[in-house]
Amino acid sequence: MNNKIYAQRRKQLMKMMGENAIAILPAAPLLIRNRDVEHGFRQDSDFYYLSGFVEPEAVVVLVPGRKHAQYILFCRERDKVKEIWNGYRYGPEGAVEHFAADDAFPIDDLEEILPGLMEHCDSVYYTIGLNLEFDKQVMNCVNSLRRGSRGGVQAPNEFVSLDYLLHDMRLYKSRDEIKLMRTAAKISVQGHINAMKACQPGKYEYQLEAELLYQFNRNGAGWAYPSIVGGGANSCILHYTENNRVLNDGDMVLIDAGAEYGGYAADITRTFPVNGKYSEAQKEIYDLVLASQDAAIKQVKPGNHWNDPHNAAVKVLTKGMVELGLLKGKPAELIKNGDYSKYYMHRTGHWIGMDVHDVGDYKVDDEWRLLEPGMALTIEPGLYIPHGSRGAKRWWDIGVRIEDDVLVTKDGCDLLTKGLPRTTEEVEAVMAS
Repeated sequence: MNNKIYAQRRKQLMKMMGENAIAILPAAPLLIRNRDVEHGFRQDSDFYYLSGFVEPEAVVVLVPGRKHAQYILFCRERDKVKEIWNGYRYGPEGAVEHFAADDAFPIDDLEEILPGLMEHCDSVYYTIGLNLEFDKQVMNCVNSLRRGSRGGVQAPNEFVSLDYLLHDMRLYKSRDEIKLMRTAAKISVQGHINAMKACQPGKYEYQLEAELLYQFNRNGAGWAYPSIVGGGANSCILHYTENNRVLNDGDMVLIDAGAEYGGYAADITRTFPVNGKYSEAQKEIYDLVLASQDAAIKQVKPGNHWNDPHNAAVKVLTKGMVELGLLKGKPAELIKNGDYSKYYMHRTGHWIGMDVHDVGDYKVDDEWRLLEPGMALTIEPGLYIPHGSRGAKRWWDIGVRIEDDVLVTKDGCDLLTKGLPRTTEEVEAVMAS
């Protein structure tokens, strides 16, 4: 994205903040993996959304009431020695030149300069509790102003969570964001297809994961979250990530994996037979989950509530479980009592965007939020039947989840993850090709 887009976002946020306010947003911290090895750095989504700046040890400050330099960026200074070891730094000059900051200062000068920017601001838009070390720095700045109150210095009166405004902005995806999400989805779709084609009995879960990661990396993407590749009984573990077991003939494998491209995530799940052919028992469960997903997707349209797709999926799944003998009773009562959750224990979706579980309230004034154009979400019903469950033994250790990403449009919804097989016949055809 170009700097104009980030500038428009900052302008919109500052307009909502109003004058006599200041917003403070730190970059993501560096995290140690082990000893002197760091985890790969991934910028904080809110910080990136407003700046496009990709370095750690940086802080965005927005001061809408200021006559000059309303957008200030604190960052690391250029350092020839450190750049030899760890890579190029933009420095304050580069922050102005390449990221359109109105002004920029060394990050080491933050506590010297920030109090002056805060002075005479009534409200500080800052989300407390996410970064305890930075919380201390912000409070040091506020307290330095408070100590000068007898000299006429005015400290802020209140802290307001920046999430309240910023996350509602992020909930509605622009054309540029949707384009990136489509690319992430396209890369992810091909990764899943490659994994299907590579699958055969005797391979290990991590070998299928490797097919996905290779496809992500070779297309300039990374993973949006650690991949789940669960064969057999592991498919019934919702967040299984060990991915180290052998794939056995006659089992199914559940893959939940998505690429992140340009800071935007895809999130896809498919469940398919290790040997390329669904058994009758596997097909019974799979087709029921697919029918529930179809029903849920039909409910994704403007004016419907967030919970409508979930309700539609639960109705189909519960009715189907009664017909199969997994549950006994009237579907309406089983839904009311929550008995269906024995085999379907999670929600049918979540917001998706810069974060795979993206920001945005699901309820407004204690009511489920209305779906509107520009919102993006996943639809991911599932059934998980572990060993020893009620019903026929042929279903034991079968876990099925089918997940796709959808965009709410003016007239309904658009399947962002189109092109990936969904029916048993389509999956089998790809695996046989």
